[in-house]
Amino acid sequence: MPIVAGFVPTAEGRAALESAIEEATLRRTRLVVMVHATRGAEPSAIEAAVDEARERLESTEVAHDVRHVQRGNDVAEDLVQLAQEQSAELIVIGLRRRSPVGKLFLGSNAQRILLDAPCPVLAVKPVPTA
Repeated sequence: MPIVAGFVPTAEGRAALESAIEEATLRRTRLVVMVHATRGAEPSAIEAAVDEARERLESTEVAHDVRHVQRGNDVAEDLVQLAQEQSAELIVIGLRRRSPVGKLFLGSNAQRILLDAPCPVLAVKPVPTA
C-alpha cells in the first residue's frame, strides 16, 4: 500500500514531502504525491510545483508517482479520494503555524483531510529557520 502526500511549493509543503519520502523509505513502499499551487497562483505555477516535486523525488530511490490537482478542484477532497483509490496506508500533509486564535481551528483543508481520511494522517510543520 502506498503513501499519499500533499505538496504545495511552500515550507510546509516541502516538510510534508520530506517526511513522506522518509516514511516511504522506511516502509519500503511507493509514494504518490498530489501537487497543487498556492492560492491565487498563475497557471504556470502548478507546472513549476510539479517539476519541483519530481526533481526532489528523482534524487531518491523511492518509487513514486506525481499528480496534480486540477485548477479549481477541492484539494482536500481530491487528496482523500486519491488515498481511497490507492488504498493508502498513510497520508502526509504540511501544517502552517497558527496564531493563538487560529489554533482553535486547523486550516479547513487540513481539518477535512484529518476527519475524512480513510487511513492515518501524519501532519508535519517545517523546521523553524533562524
